[in-house]
Formats: sequence, structure tokens, C-alpha cells
Amino acid sequence: MQAQRQPRCVSGCGGFSFDLPPPAPPLQCGFALLEAGSVRTKNTKNILLKNLLDACLGAIIWWLWGMGVAYGDSGDYDDGNEFIGTAPNNGGPFAAAGWEGKDWQESGGEGYGYTMALWFFQYVFAAAAATIVSGAVAERAQLIAYLIYTTIITGFIYPVVVHWVWCDGGYLSGGFTKDKDKTWAGGCIDFAGSGVVHMTGGVAALCGAFVIGPRAGRFDESGKVMPIPGQSTPFQVVGTFILWMGWYGFNPVPRRRRLQPGLAPHIPHSSPPLSADCAVMARAAMCTTVSASIGGLTVVFFDRIFSKTYDVGMVCNGILAGLVSITAGCASMHVWAAFLTGFIGAFVYYGASKTMLKLKIDDPLDAYAVHGACGGWGVIAVGIFGSNNYITMGWAVPFPSPSPPGIIYGGGTLLGAQIAAVCIETLWVATLSLMIHALLTFARMRIGILRVSEEVEMAGMDVSKHGGSAYSTA
Repeated sequence: MQAQRQPRCVSGCGGFSFDLPPPAPPLQCGFALLEAGSVRTKNTKNILLKNLLDACLGAIIWWLWGMGVAYGDSGDYDDGNEFIGTAPNNGGPFAAAGWEGKDWQESGGEGYGYTMALWFFQYVFAAAAATIVSGAVAERAQLIAYLIYTTIITGFIYPVVVHWVWCDGGYLSGGFTKDKDKTWAGGCIDFAGSGVVHMTGGVAALCGAFVIGPRAGRFDESGKVMPIPGQSTPFQVVGTFILWMGWYGFNPVPRRRRLQPGLAPHIPHSSPPLSADCAVMARAAMCTTVSASIGGLTVVFFDRIFSKTYDVGMVCNGILAGLVSITAGCASMHVWAAFLTGFIGAFVYYGASKTMLKLKIDDPLDAYAVHGACGGWGVIAVGIFGSNNYITMGWAVPFPSPSPPGIIYGGGTLLGAQIAAVCIETLWVATLSLMIHALLTFARMRIGILRVSEEVEMAGMDVSKHGGSAYSTA
């Protein structure tokens, strides 16, 4: 029987429980509110429906084959598939075929509960990566085209990246692959997914926004940007707060998840003291908070120089930019480095957002600027600020001695591995995303599958597709 990867579900840390898997419905609620607040009233039902279907469709795909592509294996851990997960003899994680048969009954289910907890944890990540795309193509994408894209990103594009970075034997994994000769420059460090989750979703969002084209009226004949304000600032703010709280289910959690027996079964396991474990989790939470906070402050006051206003939406996106930027390095940096990571991430976000407009790419949620650009920066930041005291913390495999720190600590190999990971992941996601959109564009010319008609776009999709407005006037 294939060895099982077994994340622990619960542990207590001084009265706090950092490492419960993040609840999918509240996180999707945060995305839904943020996106609904950022679009016009006439498309409220449409964007909410896409968020609901992301959660539902993503769960089925992740159960049937997504988890298998990410965490399956074609051999033992010293000779497995370095590119993509495949099914062992008992089916393994594909449709959970290897989790509920004779082996399950003989073990009394012991150990498999950990594996199913990992399934749930990674399902939430997969749903988040897919949802990022919905904001970039909001208010003009056909529902069927979006669902096709969601199926492919959740079932293939995203889980392949997971296998590279977060799976035993993945060729970009600095934290799981024991044999560093199998990795690119020793592998990268992406603790909670700046690159794996956010950059994957952000690059896919950029490709979608580029191919589908801008919303009607977004740019005038001279190319000047025309404002299309969202319907509800309160929705945006509440959605941002929910996502911010949800991040504490993402960033501190992987510390316990990565250290449990079964995640790297070929390595002798020795769990650290609970107090040390919780200290790392607490540092991850603190770094997350500091980076998010400085991101929000920096963006709103920097934007004030040019816009002459204090833009609430800029604070929201600045907070999210800080969160995305620190996600890869939250367990690998000192707090002062997290401050700088969020501070620089604010300018990365702002520059990417304005560049998109200069290129006449319409991204209503700034999905690429927040998730794609800041996700890439977050991965690179580990190669700069990764502390020699913390860089090996939270992973299942031993690192070379001395460990490869960030460049400011005299390292250099790690920075190269981080940059390589950003380039490889971007190339993978962009190539497949553009191929999918090319096919959908061809289908659009034939049967109108990619983008709604001009009449539907002007009237709004709620009235045209969903039976009427989201708001009753009765």
C-alpha cells in the first residue's frame, strides 16, 4: 500500500488553535463579498453564482482527480514522478479509491483521517486559485466558458504546480524532496502559497482578462481610462476583513501540516516540542499581520499623492497585496523583514495595477496585480530575506548544512531557486491558460461561448441570465 500523507487536524497552542484547516465557506464568502462589491449592481447574481459554483465544482474535481494529480505518485518516494502525480495500484487519492477499501477497514481508519484532512485543506487552496480568475473576467464572461476554465485550472494547471512544490519528489520542492539533486537549484521555499496558489491564479487571471478584452466603456476612443465604480464599498471592506481573517487559516497552519508523519514517509520523523512548534506558528501569524497592515497603509497614502483622495478600495487591495506578499515567507523571516516585504509588495501591486491600465487590460478586481505580481514578489522575497535561523523551520526534510539563507545573510543559491520557480510556474500557467482561451475564442466565433453579447453586457447578466436583479424593490 502506498504510504499516506497525513496532516494533523488540530493542536492547541496556549489556548489557540492555529492549525485547523481553513473553512471553505467563510473564505469563499470573503471572495464573494469583495467581488460583488467591486462589480455593478446589474451583475451581482452572476458573480455570486460563479463563487458558489467554484466551491461546488472545485470540491468534486479535487475529489475525483485533482488531489491525485497533486499528491499521487507513480513509484516509491525515491523514484517517483517529479512532474505530475499518478495513481498507485490501489488508486490512491484519485476519487479516494485507496482510502476506503480493505486497508481502511484493517487500520480502523487510523491515519486516513489525516489524509482526508489534507484533502480538505488543499481543496480550499484549489478553490481559491480558481476564484481569483473570476474577478479578472467579471461582467463579461459567459458562465459556461468560466466553468470550463475552472475545471481545467482546478483539475490540472494548479495541482501540477502543487506536485512540483509541495509534494515528495517534486522538482521545485525545497521543503519535501529529500534528494536535492532532483530539484532545480535545491528547490524553492513557498511555505503557504504565494506562488503555488496566488501567482497561479493571478497569471491565469491576467491571461483571461487579456484574451476576453475590456468591458464596454472601460476605455474611450483615445484609450483614456473611464471609471466604472463598483456597487458597494461596504461589501468590499467586509470581504477584505473576512479574507484577512481567513489568511490565519492559511499561513500558520502549514507548520503543523508539514511536520506530521506521512507527509514525507521516507524520512525519520521527530516532532519538535509543541511550544517550539507554536512559536513558529505565532511568528507566521505576526509576520502576516504586519505585512498586511503596512501594505494597506502604503498603498492608500501613496495613491493619495496622485488621486488626491483617500481611496477605500486602495486600502483593501493594499492589505491583500501585503497578505499575498508574505504568504511564501511568513515562517522564514524576521518580523522586520515581513514589514519590508509588505511595504515593497504595496509598490509591486500599485505598479502592476497601473501598468495593466496602460496596456488597456481590464481587470475589475486587480486580480493580477494583487495575486499574480505580489505572489511572484513574495516567492522572490524569501530568497532575499529568508533568515538562516528560520529557513529550515516547518518542513519535513533535512536541508544542507549550512542551510541556504536569503541573500542578505550571505546566501545566493536560494534566491536563484526562488526566481527559477517564479519563471517556471509563470511559463506553465500562462502557456496553458492562453491555449485554453485560444480554444474558447475559437468557440466564441462559432457559438459565442467565451463572452456575452454586447446587448447582454449592457443590460446586465442578472436580468439577461439569472431571472432579474439581485435586489428587490418591493
